[in-house]
Amino acid sequence: MNTNRDIRSDLEPGTPEELIRLAERLDHERPVPSAAFRGDLRRRLLAGTRAHSRPARLRLLIAGYASTGSLLLLAGAASAAGIGPLSA
Repeated sequence: MNTNRDIRSDLEPGTPEELIRLAERLDHERPVPSAAFRGDLRRRLLAGTRAHSRPARLRLLIAGYASTGSLLLLAGAASAAGIGPLSA
């Protein structure tokens, strides 16, 4: 048995060797993204932290979400009061 294993330390001493070998195999065969993908991701993340870019029509999105949320709260309150489309 290899003593330098990166698996859970709370396993009992009688853990089956099959389980340990499976954990090691999954660790070694884990897919790694390509270098091009990692580089592109890094550039995008760094660009996002420098240029605090906002989505287009941000105010319109905020107004839409706020009005939709308010409408849903109003419908829920009306239903709880016994009036409205969902009252029972």
